[in-house]
Amino acid sequence: MTELFVDPLVGYGFVRTGLAAALIVGVVSAVLSCLLVVRHQALMGDAISHAVLLGVVLGYLVMGRPGILPGALVVALLSGAAMTYLERHTSIKLDAVMGIVFTFAFALGLAIMSAVEPRGIDLFHVLFGNLLGVSSVDLVVTAVSGALVLAVIAVGFRAFELWSFDPQMARAVGMRVTGFEYLFTGLLSATIVASLQAVGIVLVIAMLITPGAAALLLTSRLRSMMLLAVAIGLAASLSGFYASFHLDVASGPAIVIAVSLLFALALAVAPLRRRGLARRAAEPVAAADEVDAPAR
Repeated sequence: MTELFVDPLVGYGFVRTGLAAALIVGVVSAVLSCLLVVRHQALMGDAISHAVLLGVVLGYLVMGRPGILPGALVVALLSGAAMTYLERHTSIKLDAVMGIVFTFAFALGLAIMSAVEPRGIDLFHVLFGNLLGVSSVDLVVTAVSGALVLAVIAVGFRAFELWSFDPQMARAVGMRVTGFEYLFTGLLSATIVASLQAVGIVLVIAMLITPGAAALLLTSRLRSMMLLAVAIGLAASLSGFYASFHLDVASGPAIVIAVSLLFALALAVAPLRRRGLARRAAEPVAAADEVDAPAR
């Protein structure tokens, strides 16, 4: 056990950096995944993550490697804002809007890459992640971005809860629902960019859906759902990271496989939970029948 889990952390600095990045991504993505699943907007993360490729390419062409994350963030924010605006101000449904925006941005990014062929961008790592290549600067960006996202959600938890479950009620009590939609797409964009180095822009969607979906099978309360999703995200990031290190496989696929297996476990446990809830709900009824029996 020591050789498998402790020695790599003690012996290699890049392992410590990669593990820290994986855990941060696991926590932040899990929290946002709950809101995405509850709001039935899971594909919003998919759309923005694909559009980010354009930002990666443009950022690199303008500033070199230091420009990759800023470029990705700018394009992610613009793509998210464009999707929200088009969905609210046209008759086109959100799923169609997402398809239009992300396919255009993704295709434009690929077209520029094929024309320019920038040597400083490894497309495989951009798409599928490379935890063992995370630098200290990448870790700081990931940590700061993640902390800001979690802080915003913690401060506005009640508002996010109402907005997610009942947007009509939120509008009726005076909440600026439109502002919340733009804020949420901004938080989602920041999380996707922060996850870029860890799991890549294609596989980040799994971390933005699966932990929340697995938690929803086990609880219906948002606070409990987020705590469960965070536990699932941490477990998947930890196990996927060590699998990536020891088996010499890409970090993104390893983490996604781990979180998918945890979803399967939650899927197996969920019927047991439902039966337990049904028994507890039936107990007061049975007790009431026993009390009333003598009277009858």
